[in-house]
Amino acid sequence: MTIEPPVPGEPRRPHGPRDPGDAWVVAPTGERYWGRFGAAGLLAVDPRRGVLLQHRVSWSHFGDTWALPGGARHEGESACDGALREAAEEAGVPEASVRPRVLSVLDLGYWSYTTVVGDVVVPFEPTISDPESRELAWVPAADVAEYPLHPGFADSWERLRALLGVRPAVIVDIANVIGAVPDGWWRDRPAAATRLISRLSDLGADGLPASALDLPEHTWYPEWTAVVEGQARTVDDAAGIEVVRAEASGDDAIVETADRAVAEGRRVAVVTSDRGLAERVTDAGAAVRGARWLLDLLEG
Repeated sequence: MTIEPPVPGEPRRPHGPRDPGDAWVVAPTGERYWGRFGAAGLLAVDPRRGVLLQHRVSWSHFGDTWALPGGARHEGESACDGALREAAEEAGVPEASVRPRVLSVLDLGYWSYTTVVGDVVVPFEPTISDPESRELAWVPAADVAEYPLHPGFADSWERLRALLGVRPAVIVDIANVIGAVPDGWWRDRPAAATRLISRLSDLGADGLPASALDLPEHTWYPEWTAVVEGQARTVDDAAGIEVVRAEASGDDAIVETADRAVAEGRRVAVVTSDRGLAERVTDAGAAVRGARWLLDLLEG
């Protein structure tokens, strides 16, 4: 648990065990920033209820303002893991209830703050689970600016709000990508498909740079869908990957999946080097990336 020290003149509150990251970083100009290894917070987005905000207690730094659940990162901890851990500690956000979508980083050189924008995939009710919160509330995005916000959050809110409408998705033509590498895949199609989908799972966990998908400059975690057909329909599932098992034509299943994702407002890229399929998904409103694009990402 990360608990900031009280502001001068306020009584000291009880602390949990201190982590080495629970310390101030002092800027060359004298400002103080909490988190020796940087800090991270979670901007949880619920499609019906809005975004989750935390009303900070008066004795905390910039107390009695509204901001995101978050705090100091532990040594060696990723920003994503730190934000999700802090959200669990401060707001009772259950594990696996939020799926990261994008990481937005403020990097000052001597200190950084990472906002993890995440989609609520399993609805939950937040709970005050440590002394730093006065109140937790779901707030419509249009109403956030009306609250008395923590200065750092206020400075970043409009930039973060612009990201809420960007929902990337990648749909992979598994048969086409496998066929691009003559490694004997034809001897065991299900095994080859399983290997590729497992590698997609690892890639999805790491996120993609903005340049890979022509998105605003951040690290993105698109929704990945793998479409398989024929013998490869027996593939194993993999974490973070939706597997669509085509009953008939794999191309038709890919077009249907792309149609649905575009209709839901996602920014869709279909990975295939099949020209006919590329034309069909382009007509549906999706972008196209060739098999080599994906193979280069996996090899990188």
